Amino acid sequence: MSRNQKELCLEDLKLRILRMDLEPGALLDEASLASHYGLSRTPLREILQRLAGTGFISTRENRGAKVSSMDVTTMRIFFQTAPMVYANISRLAAENRTPRQIADLQSSQNDFAKSTQAGDAPQAALANHRFHAVIGEMAHNPYLVAALNRLLIDHTRLSQTFYRPSGPAEEDLVVRASEQHEALISAIEAGEGALAIDLTLQHWDLSRGRIERFVRPDPLPVDVISMKERRGAV
Repeated sequence: MSRNQKELCLEDLKLRILRMDLEPGALLDEASLASHYGLSRTPLREILQRLAGTGFISTRENRGAKVSSMDVTTMRIFFQTAPMVYANISRLAAENRTPRQIADLQSSQNDFAKSTQAGDAPQAALANHRFHAVIGEMAHNPYLVAALNRLLIDHTRLSQTFYRPSGPAEEDLVVRASEQHEALISAIEAGEGALAIDLTLQHWDLSRGRIERFVRPDPLPVDVISMKERRGAV
């Protein structure tokens, strides 16, 4: 069993979770996964433990593993915590960035722009994930980065709603998100921490409403006239 084979399995499972190919709360069958990736059960369990340690899945003794859920309690904590963590990460990034990291950040933004222009929602979500992960690397704060990485798992899954605009107004929001990325790169490169915080909070507010629709969708249509006609019917 090569280390490379295990790493490929680990990264592929991460991608499948982030892209929602493996849905939140889905049970993971060890036998099926071992067969799919050509692994024995022992290295697969090591991989699952690593995924559990970073928040991609949850494990319970004698109950197997499942993809981390996005239930009401989790989402409530997510929406409370995300802006605080993102804002402070951006401020620290502006204080600690390096030229190489700025180049990495611009590269991830270029990928993001291409994905949104192509209408590729899963790829746009992954590129956005990488963009914010690079900002986290710039911060050089292991405590906040640990929180950021956990938030990004749910943010990436949720944001695919944002990158599937249903009309011109929502398409404009995606364009503005890309523009805000560019402005944030400039603020971080210039070392302007206060501006980086402000831009980050604007960026969060831009996408928050659309992201919330994942957990608070529009109600199903009701045929009111038909219901009135049936009122009192036997």
